[in-house]
Amino acid sequence: MAVQNKRKNDPQGLKRRILESAVQAFAESGMQGARLEQIAELADTTKRMVVYHFGNKESLYIAVLEDVYQHIREHEVALNLAVLSPEEAMAKLVEASFDYHATHPDYMRVICSENLLRGRYIRQSARIRSVNQSALELLDDILQRGRDAGCFRDDVATVDVHRLISSICFHHVSNRYTFNTLFGDNAQDRELVAQNRHLAVTATLRYVSQ
Repeated sequence: MAVQNKRKNDPQGLKRRILESAVQAFAESGMQGARLEQIAELADTTKRMVVYHFGNKESLYIAVLEDVYQHIREHEVALNLAVLSPEEAMAKLVEASFDYHATHPDYMRVICSENLLRGRYIRQSARIRSVNQSALELLDDILQRGRDAGCFRDDVATVDVHRLISSICFHHVSNRYTFNTLFGDNAQDRELVAQNRHLAVTATLRYVSQ
C-alpha cells in the first residue's frame, strides 16, 4: 500500500513514466499510429492522467521529441571533453555518440518518424532548437582548439562535422536491418558495432585533420 501511495503522490515520476512509455509507443507505431490508451497502459496509469499532464497526443509527441534531444545533448555535455587533447576529444565524442545511438534505438526511431512527417512537429518547439545548440558549441570548441594546435583544418564548418558524425551513427541504427541483409558479411552484432564505431571515428578525424 505504501508503494502505491508513493506512486500516486509522485506526479514527476508519473510524467517520467508517461514519457518513457510514449517513446516506446511512438517508436513502434509512429505519432499517427500510437494511441493514448496504449501509452497509459504502458505507464501503469489512465488515459485521463496522460491528458491531464500532457494535453493531447500531439503535445505529448512534441514533449517526447524534446526529451529525446535533451537526453542526447546531456550525454554529450557530461563527457568532460575539455580536459582532453583535440584529437582525443573528437574521438571520444564520436565513440560516445555512436554508442548512445546504438543503445537507444527507440530514440532514433522516434526521430525517423518525425522525418517521415517532414519535421511537422519539431518545428513547433522552440526548446528543441535551443537545446541542440549545445551540440554545435561543444563541437566548435574541439575544432577551435584543434585549429589553434595546428592539427585541424581551418576550412571545416562545425555543422558539417556534426552532420558527418550524425550520419554514420544514425545509419547504424536506422538502416541496420536492410543494410546488413543486403551487404552484411554475417559478422556478429558486437563485431559490427566495433567496426562501425571505428569507421565513424576514422572518417571524422580524417575529415577534420590537416
